[in-house]
Amino acid sequence: MTVTSVREDTQKFLDHLGLNEEPFGVYYDNTKPEKAFGPKPGIPISRELEDQGKINMQEVFKHFSCVMGNIWLARKKHGAAFISTEEYGCPGGVFYCAMMKPNLKFIEHYVTTGYSGTPMHGERYLPSPGAMRTFLGKVAPRKASAKYCIFKPLSLFSDREEPEFVIFFARPEVLSGLFTQTIFTTGDVDCVASPFGAGCTNIIAWPLFYKEQGIEKAVLGGFDPSARKFMKTDELTFTIPWSLYKKMLTALPESMFNVDGAWPSVRKKVTRSAKTWGEED
Repeated sequence: MTVTSVREDTQKFLDHLGLNEEPFGVYYDNTKPEKAFGPKPGIPISRELEDQGKINMQEVFKHFSCVMGNIWLARKKHGAAFISTEEYGCPGGVFYCAMMKPNLKFIEHYVTTGYSGTPMHGERYLPSPGAMRTFLGKVAPRKASAKYCIFKPLSLFSDREEPEFVIFFARPEVLSGLFTQTIFTTGDVDCVASPFGAGCTNIIAWPLFYKEQGIEKAVLGGFDPSARKFMKTDELTFTIPWSLYKKMLTALPESMFNVDGAWPSVRKKVTRSAKTWGEED
């Protein structure tokens, strides 16, 4: 199944789902797409430099740039987004996108309870730095296979390029179709996971985690409060490994979309939702 044939079948899938935005693919490459959205180069960061007290986090955050924020721009402009070791933008995103290991200890406090006696109160997404260390130690993305981690619409992929994962941005009615098609394709009632993580964790780090274990599992995400400003109201993410996505497309003719059943009534709700949000085709 070539990327071209996948694009053609994806349009059929989108028509069934009632989704008017194509999914993104994510891949690693040594060449950055032209006019891609991404961070500016930042000061060098690493655990080693942090342990030596040589990182000024105020300088790091002067050029803060969220992975989900750059993808949001790419979605609006039908372009690509990227992150690299030097152009990292976010000290958490650079870890989750597999561009830097190990993580900075700073993140263990930033995401949890901050530093006692300082103005940094922390995001309070996990109850303690210890809980954050456990999470980071589990998700632990592999080393990146190339200089850039790149996100772009499937229609921008050539047949020489292949995404590792396919990312949908959708609201609940459409998600019900994605979820059910994943179950129908695999026969595995536990083939969709929704573990804790930042917005970018659930579209790249957790999918990499399952892939490295040889598990075909979709990941539902978008629950990170810090990333919600870069997503539509009521929207979540649904990330599927490329190998599983191709199987889902192959299974479409026999799926619920082509038989009498509940989907037509859901499809009407998809249309009403699009009308409510002013997103009709």
